[in-house]
Amino acid sequence: VQLQAFGGGLVQAGGSLRLSCAASGRTSSVYATGWFRQAPGKEREFVAGAFWSTFTTRYADSVRGRFTISRDNAKNTVYLQMNSLKPEDTGVYYCAETPGYGLWFSPSRYHYWGQGTQVTVSS
Repeated sequence: VQLQAFGGGLVQAGGSLRLSCAASGRTSSVYATGWFRQAPGKEREFVAGAFWSTFTTRYADSVRGRFTISRDNAKNTVYLQMNSLKPEDTGVYYCAETPGYGLWFSPSRYHYWGQGTQVTVSS
């Protein structure tokens, strides 16, 4: 599976961005997608995820109510809508995917990764 993340940019605090993660080469219809971010000097952290077979979603406490994960199955694309952005949301955002059942919070559980897209929120 190849993943390509895009849609990052520079935005003022309070603004919105929508990240996209386009997938190709997927052979399994049972999979989970995760969005992670990594700020300079920090570990990669879970932001949002979904297990699509049951439409189960999970969010980090820091983004719940502001971010929404969704997908367009026809376009093989997963989105992360980010509203009310804060400077602490700044980082490189990665999408990741893993086949099989379950929704995971640890980056080590994901098999495939996109290249990352930079999100910068200015105060």
